[in-house]
Amino acid sequence: MTHYVKAWILALGLILTPATAMAQDALPAAPGAEAAPAEATADAEAPAAEAAPASGLDPELYTPMKPTEGVGMPVDGGLDFQPQVSETGKQAKWINNAILLPIMTVICLFVLALLLIVIVRFRRGANPEPSKTTHNTFIEIVWTVIPVLILLVIAVPSISLLAKQFEPAPEDALTVKVTGYQWYWGYSYPDNGDFEIISNMLPEDEANARGEPFQLAVDNRMVIPVGKPVKMLITGADVIHSFAIPAAWFKLDAVPGRINEKVLQIDEVGVYYGQCSELCGARHGFMPITVEVLPEDKFNDWVRANGGTVKGEEAVEEGEAEADADAETAADETTTEGAPAEAAAAVN
Repeated sequence: MTHYVKAWILALGLILTPATAMAQDALPAAPGAEAAPAEATADAEAPAAEAAPASGLDPELYTPMKPTEGVGMPVDGGLDFQPQVSETGKQAKWINNAILLPIMTVICLFVLALLLIVIVRFRRGANPEPSKTTHNTFIEIVWTVIPVLILLVIAVPSISLLAKQFEPAPEDALTVKVTGYQWYWGYSYPDNGDFEIISNMLPEDEANARGEPFQLAVDNRMVIPVGKPVKMLITGADVIHSFAIPAAWFKLDAVPGRINEKVLQIDEVGVYYGQCSELCGARHGFMPITVEVLPEDKFNDWVRANGGTVKGEEAVEEGEAEADADAETAADETTTEGAPAEAAAAVN
């Protein structure tokens, strides 16, 4: 009887699968800004971008940078990690290429050689009388000590890298809050007026028009200054997502009800792509990440273009406002003190 019930449940699930897929396709698009403006470089060295639809931002303050082909993005036939643009990424890639790969290669060749020796030397034809040996103290010591030494060689740089990735952010670090939604990203800048950028994947025609890879390009990028530590506060609004930038060796889960923190510092100007790296639902593969890294002055212009405030300028404006208020108060006091004397002179 149980088998019949399971069969009916399976059949019902197969019948409802197309309807579920159609319902997912009919989901409303995530909120976001209008299409991004014309592609342009952040500095004179980057090539100019093709014309693109305006995003509503002041083009005199900000125009999106054109990405460099093969940098910060996957490439066809790629075998190695992407070129790293962060200190931790360069260290991690060095550990992989200089320590892990050689050790793995030597171990594999050594094991292969042992297998070939055993196959040839200890086959039945060459050893009609099998050995009765059960213990060899020297070999047992060797195969215990050598793996321990190998693990130590791997562990020392690996633990150092792990500790460096989770060092607390310095006090002057820029704070960016990243929120994962189904299925798009939101970026808030609490240090710059707490404005939020909503980032959605661009349609294929718009991505091609902007010279960007489809399914990685977005309408609104996360923008940060080059060479500056950024305190990333990452959370999820609905289910678990994962914020990942392969070129910066950065990945951290976005968990609902919890804020995970990690420092991101990219030392080269450019555009770097990533994707949600945690299976989060039907559109998991369609919530890409684009990080644009700009010189600090151009980053400040981008903040102003989004209606935000530049860190430091707000304090100057407050100081000027306080000075004006003090001047007005002093003027009022001077007028009040002089009023009785003027009144007495008028009476006389």
